[in-house]
Amino acid sequence: MSYINKVCNWREDLENARDLSKKEIQFVGFVVSWFESWRMGKDLGASRDVAARFWREAVMVKERPSWQLDQWAMGIRWYLGWLQLCAEKKRDHRSLPERMMAAVERVGARRGLAYRTRRTYAGWVARFGASVNTVSDATNTDLAKAWLSELVSESKIAFSTQKQALNALVFFYKEVCGMDEVDLGVRMRKRAKRIPVVLSKAEVMRLITLIEPRYKTNAKLQYGAGLRISELVNLRVKDVDLDRGTLTVRSGKGGDDRVTMVPDNVREDLAKQLVYARRLYDLDRDAGANGVFLPNALVRKIPSAAKQWEWFWLFPSAQESRDPDSGVRRRHHVHTSAYGRAVTKAARLAGVVKRVTTHVLRHSFATHLLEAGTDIRSIQDLLGHGDVKTTEIYTHVAMRQNGCGVRSPLDF
Repeated sequence: MSYINKVCNWREDLENARDLSKKEIQFVGFVVSWFESWRMGKDLGASRDVAARFWREAVMVKERPSWQLDQWAMGIRWYLGWLQLCAEKKRDHRSLPERMMAAVERVGARRGLAYRTRRTYAGWVARFGASVNTVSDATNTDLAKAWLSELVSESKIAFSTQKQALNALVFFYKEVCGMDEVDLGVRMRKRAKRIPVVLSKAEVMRLITLIEPRYKTNAKLQYGAGLRISELVNLRVKDVDLDRGTLTVRSGKGGDDRVTMVPDNVREDLAKQLVYARRLYDLDRDAGANGVFLPNALVRKIPSAAKQWEWFWLFPSAQESRDPDSGVRRRHHVHTSAYGRAVTKAARLAGVVKRVTTHVLRHSFATHLLEAGTDIRSIQDLLGHGDVKTTEIYTHVAMRQNGCGVRSPLDF
């Protein structure tokens, strides 16, 4: 396994330290474990500067007794000294979970996995790595099977989360470790049937009215076209055809493209949005800024497309930020979390007593179309569902479409 070589292991070195008592080994191990977990969660390397940041942001956030701070400070000093020794011996200081995480991210990028998918897989593989002690254990599928079984039986995680963990480990063994056949043989806990949250038309309109002005067009388009949040923020200028009233969704869930509608009462908003986007585009070109992100294949085939207007984001961020993949500073699309918080806040202001996320707008789109008499196959195409059974869930929440074809006796 070329990505996980024999390296320095701080836990082993600490256990064998002759200049520390058993009690000192305990509290050094505690603070170093805490530091390692903290920095990995923030995707930071191990260095003196990062350790100083950890001390400010994690340790000193509340008042602690001086004796405890003295012990922890000694632990951090021990770890920094250990890092220096690793550097002098030119050995890899990273822990096993961190090396497994890095391997998944590296191979995932080469295989073309989406950034969020790579991060999710890497996180699960790191969690498994934290449960074992050696590289040999990490490559033992029987241990992985036992870990997954315990996760399913004892944790209260959703079925989709169980599948994520399973898929992450399968990817690790096949793509990172190079195993041909991987059968983890874990029986997943049955997926519970969930009814989607749907807003009434009046609730949607109140939400759109009360959302922050900069996100109003986003919300109107997401509801009016039935988009997933990832599909909404990844729209490019070339994907909008106001003359024909069509919107092209590229590489939706499953990697397929599809065409949906541009609602008539959003056309004027989109025209203004394009003017705003063009202003940011021109500013970027005048400043000699880096172009927008492009899928890997296009970077190779048409590298100049990153600086062309048609490839610019429909909903660009107001500020540039660092690309998490390449490290290049460029303009990205509006962040999903910022828009998501705006939708949730607007729902509260609108007095909606339901758990509202951005996906509720998509659920409401499908349900309202069904209530208006649109046939379910057309709704399936507009949503981009591969199986009509997925779309049929909306028959259970649509008014007068209760799935049993009868009226309540209270309504006779």
